[in-house]
Amino acid sequence: MFKRFIQIWKKKDLASQTLEKSLMTLEMDYQMYKESVRCLRRCNDSELRIDIYKTDKQINKSERDIRKQVLTHLLMFDKAEIPAGLALASIVIDIERIGDYTKNIADLARLHPARLNGGKHENDLQNIEKQIDEFFRLTLEAFPKSDIELARQVVKGYRNISKKCALISISLIKGEGEFNVSDAVTLGLYLRFLKRVAAHLFNICTSIVNPFHRIGFSEKKNEV
Repeated sequence: MFKRFIQIWKKKDLASQTLEKSLMTLEMDYQMYKESVRCLRRCNDSELRIDIYKTDKQINKSERDIRKQVLTHLLMFDKAEIPAGLALASIVIDIERIGDYTKNIADLARLHPARLNGGKHENDLQNIEKQIDEFFRLTLEAFPKSDIELARQVVKGYRNISKKCALISISLIKGEGEFNVSDAVTLGLYLRFLKRVAAHLFNICTSIVNPFHRIGFSEKKNEV
């Protein structure tokens, strides 16, 4: 369904601009994610190479602009396009929330200037980071084309990330591993933010594979 509407919207100037702005904003999220993770996990200082906070404000403004554009478009054109407009409005909320969580990771880097090491969980943590990076790349490719198969990779992969984050968090709560208080708290929060970034990418991709009423849920076969 969403693919058909994307094809229709690309033929209309205002709708096409809205889609392009949404994609550009998601790309900004990806740059924020990579830089905040680099700063927290690869550096022994809290110096960011981009202004995360300024970028986050730009994303917030883009969200408001896109919502206005979606509303304007739906008022001007056929009611049959309402589901696509609602789906896009939902997507931009997820895009904005990703920006918030990447900003939270940057805050962790500022408060924990020494490089954060995952200790006994380092391999799993690196796998989570790499998988979320792949989620970004898949979503950025799937969204403008409404590519269901690419989106499904994110939808199916999210459960693995959620499970891994939960298992590491439980281990931290139990006091397993040799972590000082600062590292344990920072790692626990970092896992929470990573999981939420992944969850919002999951939501975006469910809008591609699902009808509107199932956005944010796993795909259900044979549902109209």
